Amino acid sequence: MPASKTPIYTALAANLLIAATKLTAAVFTGSSAMVSEGIHSLVDTSNEVLLLLGIRNSQKPADDVRQFGYGKELYFWSFVVSLLFFALGGGFSIYEGIEHLMHPQHVKNPVWNYIVLGIAFIFDGISFITALKEFKRQRGDTPFWKAVHVSKDPSTFVVLFEDAADVLGILIAFTGILLGQILNNPYIDGIASVMIGLLLTAVAILLVRESRSLLMGESASAEDLQAITRIIENHNKVKQVLSHQSMYLAPEEVILVLKIRFTEGSIVEELSNAIGALKKSIQNKYPRFKQIYIEIG
Repeated sequence: MPASKTPIYTALAANLLIAATKLTAAVFTGSSAMVSEGIHSLVDTSNEVLLLLGIRNSQKPADDVRQFGYGKELYFWSFVVSLLFFALGGGFSIYEGIEHLMHPQHVKNPVWNYIVLGIAFIFDGISFITALKEFKRQRGDTPFWKAVHVSKDPSTFVVLFEDAADVLGILIAFTGILLGQILNNPYIDGIASVMIGLLLTAVAILLVRESRSLLMGESASAEDLQAITRIIENHNKVKQVLSHQSMYLAPEEVILVLKIRFTEGSIVEELSNAIGALKKSIQNKYPRFKQIYIEIG
C-alpha cells in the first residue's frame, strides 16, 4: 500500500515555523535547551526536504544508466537523513549542553520559552498524530515494532520517529527550564540539552539501522514467497520451484528471480506460454513484483 506524503508535508511546515520561533526565543532568553530544540527543528526541516527529494527521484523511470530504475534513491536519502539526525541533531545538542554546563547562565525571560514550547508542542503534536495515523494505516494489524522492522517504506517510520522525538524533546526542554527556574540552578538547563541530544542519538541509531538494512537490500517476506511458490507449483506445466531470490528496489517494487523445473516433454512454445502465464498470475496477486525473471532448471 503506497504511503501518503501528507505526514512529510505536515512535518515540514511545522518544523520550519517552529525552528524559527525556537531560535528567536533562544536569542532573547539564552536557554541552552531552547537552542538545542531550535537546532533539532532545523535538522527535521532539512530531513523532510531530503525525504521528498528521495521520493521524487525514486519515481524516475529506468534508463540506460539505471536499468533497474531509481527506486533505491529513497533508501539512500533515508539513510542520509538518519545520519544527519545523529550528527547534527544529537551531536549539536550534546555539545550545546556541555558548553552550558561549563559556562552556566541563568535563563532570561523564561516565560517566552514556555510560550514557544507550548506552540511547538501543539504543532509537533499535530504532525505526530498525522504520522501515527499514516503508520497505523500502513501496518494494519501488525504489531508496532514488527511493523517498523518489516516496513519497506522509510519515509513513513522516519517521520513518525522524528515527530515522537520532537514531542519528547519539547517536554524535556520545558522540564529543564522550569526546574532551573524553580531551583535557581542554571546547570539543569544544560543537563536538559544533553538529555535531548541523547534522545536524538538513540532515535538516530534506530533509524540508521533500519535505513541501512533497506539500502543493502531486503528480500520479500517468507509468507509472500511461499504463496508465490504455491501459485507456480499449481500450474500444470511446473514440476518444482528449485529456488527463489528477491530484493526490494523501492517500497512498491520488488525484483524476483525464480528457477523452475518444468514437466518433461514440454516444447519451447508451451514453456514460453507457461512462463508468461506464471508472471501474470504472480503480478495479479502481488503487483509490487514488477520485475520477474524465470530460469528453467
